[in-house]
Amino acid sequence: MLAVPSRQAEWRTTVVTLANITHRDPDILSGSLVFVGTRVPVRSLFDYLEGGESIDEFLHQFPSVSRDAAIAVLDAAYEIVAADANIA
Repeated sequence: MLAVPSRQAEWRTTVVTLANITHRDPDILSGSLVFVGTRVPVRSLFDYLEGGESIDEFLHQFPSVSRDAAIAVLDAAYEIVAADANIA
């Protein structure tokens, strides 16, 4: 399980696991990865950003997703990319 730092004021001491932020359930959107407590697919966040929308617009359209949850998912994606990057 990947743990990412929270973006709160104490982000260096607070750790959030993605298990508290995202989950899959076969009864919710056919098992798509969603934000916990919502029916909002995590993929939607990336689709909005890829389409040129801001994170604020995503959060406006999906108010059940917290800013902290969206940022934690983006941070986790960054950590995966960074861990896989070649060192020059």
